[in-house]
Amino acid sequence: MQQNEIIEDVRRWLESFIIELNLCPFAKRELVKDRIRFSLSLTESSEQLLVSLLEELQILESDSEVETTLLVHPNVLQDFDDFNQFLDLADALILQEGYSGIFQIASFHPQYQFAETVIEAENYSNRSPYPLLHVLREASVTREVARYPDITTIPQQNVRLLRRLGVVKLQALLQQGK
Repeated sequence: MQQNEIIEDVRRWLESFIIELNLCPFAKRELVKDRIRFSLSLTESSEQLLVSLLEELQILESDSEVETTLLVHPNVLQDFDDFNQFLDLADALILQEGYSGIFQIASFHPQYQFAETVIEAENYSNRSPYPLLHVLREASVTREVARYPDITTIPQQNVRLLRRLGVVKLQALLQQGK
């Protein structure tokens, strides 16, 4: 698959799944303002992915015009358990490099599975066409949390919506992104 196709798949997923379903009420504004960096890492090891992640952290640190980064890595961490374990390494990198309190990572994966999930549909809030790391600016998260009337309702609303749509519909919507 061509590199541009992978990025376009992720962009389509963001538009037609995350934004269209309003799973993240903050995503549309940043996409419209062209403040989301779509980055593709074709690395094939978790060590190389950590290097790619560090590069993205440095880019965000040096360019205030970029609000957030979606680091797509289709060739590594295809297994969700491996991906989930990698998140500890990513968090350790943020701490080690002095980015704690500055950046945080949200995770998305094609087989995303919340611990102790009762209904499969709930997992689709964090499912994506490819494994990806969403690097967020903590100051922006704090600002949006303060502005949003009741931030705690977002996950609850998402769960209700995803359960109502059902797994078959959600699988179809996710595949439209590819």
